[in-house]
Amino acid sequence: MKNLSLILNGILLVAVGVLFYLHFSGNDADASTPGSNSLPSDIKVAYVNADSLVKHYEYVKDNRVTLEAKGKKLEQDYRNRAQGLQNEISNYQRNVSNLTIGQARAVEEDLAKKQQNLQLYEQSLTQELMNDEGKMKEELYNRVTSYLKKYGEEKGLHAVLKLDPSSDLLYGNSVLDITTDVLAGLNEAYKTEKNAPAQADSTAVKK
Repeated sequence: MKNLSLILNGILLVAVGVLFYLHFSGNDADASTPGSNSLPSDIKVAYVNADSLVKHYEYVKDNRVTLEAKGKKLEQDYRNRAQGLQNEISNYQRNVSNLTIGQARAVEEDLAKKQQNLQLYEQSLTQELMNDEGKMKEELYNRVTSYLKKYGEEKGLHAVLKLDPSSDLLYGNSVLDITTDVLAGLNEAYKTEKNAPAQADSTAVKK
């Protein structure tokens, strides 16, 4: 079940590579207009530490727990099926001497088919976890970039970069680091979202 374990490990780092590079239209009067080659005279840039953002964003923490729990459940289900098949194989090996050639061949064909089905099942579980990981990555990207867009407009920023081992930003002065501020805003928004009461179903029939 190595594939499932690799997927679970990948989940812990799933969002590290999320792109945070965004361009914001400034509110200054001398900001460039669409299609213009001119640039603002005072470009304002900031950056966020992607590793810190992923590590401390409560949305990631919650989804990590959910995905890990699901992964463990699927892995246990796979192990149960694999153990069941192994028991059938062991039983066949113990009793093969009591079977006719035709009976033995029939059992072997059945076991081979079950083995193939088990392999397909493992592949489907791995794909399911990968799909869940992909959905989480997309949702994380949408949440962060949406927040950064509003944040950038409020602060008059023209661009927000990411800082991590894979980025092109090799150095950024600490005065440009907005990670703590952005994290606080993201977590506050997520907390509000979690605590918001569920909307009543408008289609429900009133008694």
